[in-house]
Amino acid sequence: MSGIVDRISSAMRRVPTWGVYILYLLPVPWLLYLAQTDGLGREPIKALEHELGEIALQLLIVGLCITPLRQYLGLNLIKFRRTFGVLAFTYVAMHLLVWVVLDMSLLWGQMWADIWKRPYITIGMAGFLALLPLAITSNNWSVRKMGAAAWRKLHKLTYVAVLLGGIHYLWLVKGIQLEPIVYMIVILGLLGLRYKRLLK
Repeated sequence: MSGIVDRISSAMRRVPTWGVYILYLLPVPWLLYLAQTDGLGREPIKALEHELGEIALQLLIVGLCITPLRQYLGLNLIKFRRTFGVLAFTYVAMHLLVWVVLDMSLLWGQMWADIWKRPYITIGMAGFLALLPLAITSNNWSVRKMGAAAWRKLHKLTYVAVLLGGIHYLWLVKGIQLEPIVYMIVILGLLGLRYKRLLK
């Protein structure tokens, strides 16, 4: 088992991060094409929002998996952690942009009212704000400027952001649906592993 994990880790070290960026951004033009050709159903804007937001949540969860994979399986994907974080923020930003421009048509007064009155939008906006400083400081210059300890402490906001993202998805859907519940269970499980490690 360890031999297989070592080979996978070795192979992944040879994968360039720009390749991961390209791979994970490929769905964007495809989703835009589907939205313009009735490929996303009767409400293409809502569907586009949903797809972008779900990919963002998946990327946050993948980023959260990297440390446990190294600790429990010995699989080293650390070089991609920042990549997944930046990609997650990119998808969250696109998710927000679709809501602001296409869904709400830049009606700022109505948007602010919805942010304050609709809990799932409030939570979603809080998640975006939690990711914003992480995206800004996801570079080597920020690590040097802040110091490694302070930078790591700031980037623990990732845990807050992914939890808020899970709650946002859970509250967004109507009724009880399995998919957002599964996402939330996975998120809580991964956060629980980190809490368990802190207690040791």
